[in-house]
Amino acid sequence: MKHNKIDKSIALFKEAKTLMPGGVNSPVRAFKNINGNPIFFERASGAYLYDADHNEYIDYIGSWGPMIMGHSHPDIVSAIKNQVELGTSYGAPTSLESDVARLIKKCIPSIEKIRMVNSGTEATMTTIRLARGFTGRNKIIKFDGCYHGHVDSLLIKAGSGVATFGLPDSPGVPADLAKYTFSCEYNNKEQFLEIYNEIKDDLAAVIVEPIAGNMGFVPGNEDFLKLLRETTSANNSILIFDEVMSGFRVSLGGAQEIYNITPDLTALGKVIGGGLPVGAFGGKEEIMNYLAPSGPVYQAGTLSGNPLAMAGGTALLQLLIKENPFKELEKNASVLLEGMKALMIESGIPFSINRIGGMFGFFFSEELPNNINDVAKTDDVIFSNFLNSCIRSGIYFAPSKYEAGFISAMHKDEEINRTLETVKQIIQKGITNEI
Repeated sequence: MKHNKIDKSIALFKEAKTLMPGGVNSPVRAFKNINGNPIFFERASGAYLYDADHNEYIDYIGSWGPMIMGHSHPDIVSAIKNQVELGTSYGAPTSLESDVARLIKKCIPSIEKIRMVNSGTEATMTTIRLARGFTGRNKIIKFDGCYHGHVDSLLIKAGSGVATFGLPDSPGVPADLAKYTFSCEYNNKEQFLEIYNEIKDDLAAVIVEPIAGNMGFVPGNEDFLKLLRETTSANNSILIFDEVMSGFRVSLGGAQEIYNITPDLTALGKVIGGGLPVGAFGGKEEIMNYLAPSGPVYQAGTLSGNPLAMAGGTALLQLLIKENPFKELEKNASVLLEGMKALMIESGIPFSINRIGGMFGFFFSEELPNNINDVAKTDDVIFSNFLNSCIRSGIYFAPSKYEAGFISAMHKDEEINRTLETVKQIIQKGITNEI
């Protein structure tokens, strides 16, 4: 089993720590969850990443999903190159924005109107503001383990009692702001109803990841999601689906197509820009028209609808519509995960798996987790040992048990078989003890 030397990555990380907090620009990149050293990459192609030491990795992160057709896809690269020649930013409207909007609307019927923004965080932040402005109410309900970006009002954890005021989950978030956000356990109908019944008169919105990708990969239970739709509809509250992770990763119509549930608002992320920095939110025309300049709820952004991102997004969305690779992605993910599970179980290692479309997750536990509390109980030592061994051996899985994995259309039999052979060798070497 080959072990990659990462001397340059180690040196680059040491330098980065003198320049940036923790040496990174997004916390999970620091590999603290697995006590490892982050890998610094130089290029990517198809299903592969190449680091500063020229090591090759089979990539099962895909920039957290948008590289669903593989890295450096020629159609997307060509679209971005063509736009670069015409200019990188205008701070003014272009027809490219309408092209992306039209393609998204075609795939996700619940989106009657849409607004482009610059990140998933910006998208979720504005859906909350819009829901509050439209309903004239203040309170929102979210769910433990659903990450909706680093928005002040959404960095909240549950209090000591189920229906207590929310408490800030990060310094810098005022308690007076946090008190309008209530959090309860994901997939827990009883807990949700207890909070809902207490605050429904001032409930502006319920926001949820219908398929959670920030507590590992944990799909919402169908009856749980339907309950959210029924109660919000009856209460004239807004149901927000955060599909920043699941949008265009699990199906063309996202999780809402799979569950056949129509939210009022939907947040989308970087996949709609082909991997470039972008986000969007959209939904019912009546609600979206409450947004400036049509209505009184304000939101703006100089780089919103950036032409490079829109060019890349148009190319990717056209590819997804044309090829609709989701059944093939799920089939390949199943071969990978079932193969890994068989190897683990054969060696007496508890292992559970799940996948939908191009998203997947695995856990070192006998039972498949149903919420973040279940995920927290899964084995940290084996996970850390396994992940570090995989990365040293050229298999790049997400460096945290709280992150989902992604497979691309460029992961073929060769990549999957190579991954399974590597996993087999790692297990034979031993991953149940501290390395």
